[in-house]
Amino acid sequence: MTALLQDIAACRLCADRFADTHTAHDPRPVVWFRDTARILIASQAPGMRVHEAMTPFWDRSGDRLRDWLGIDKDTFYDRSRVAIVPMAFCFPGYDKNGSDLPPPRICAATWRDKALQYVGQVKLTLLIGGYAQNWHLGGKMNVTERCKRWADYAPAVFPLPHPSWRNTGWLNKNPWFEQDVLPGLRARVQEVLT
Repeated sequence: MTALLQDIAACRLCADRFADTHTAHDPRPVVWFRDTARILIASQAPGMRVHEAMTPFWDRSGDRLRDWLGIDKDTFYDRSRVAIVPMAFCFPGYDKNGSDLPPPRICAATWRDKALQYVGQVKLTLLIGGYAQNWHLGGKMNVTERCKRWADYAPAVFPLPHPSWRNTGWLNKNPWFEQDVLPGLRARVQEVLT
């Protein structure tokens, strides 16, 4: 492990913040990238299952995301090929209603530029959800509009909704995503990985 990866893994900047959440948990940064990766997955933040497993997308969201990409678990979890750099490396916790808290801004402010410089020259960046899309693309466009305009960003970048089961309704309302975006995404993933 390089010094940067070790520093991120040891980060405790949000210890007090997490202690004050409804979950009252300790920071456990999930660091999942190498400098040889060809694909960058810029996501939001780990959920509770990822926090417990210390493996990104170790839940139904990961199953759906791998299906969207057309790759198996071995390929997805090969850090030398796929880098997963979320907006926050730790699970932010739940509020009193059991909803996910947003990724703390201090994480991206402290680590994001360094992590992206370390990853280097990826050939494909997947921007999952509004937090990652806003950081990388700027502006005030919502996730649906960005996903509809996927061809404007391709082939280097694909804005995607979060693959959470909570977005099943969104997927049902927007069949164009599976019909139009996913074939282009899968073809680009295969092109980049071969």
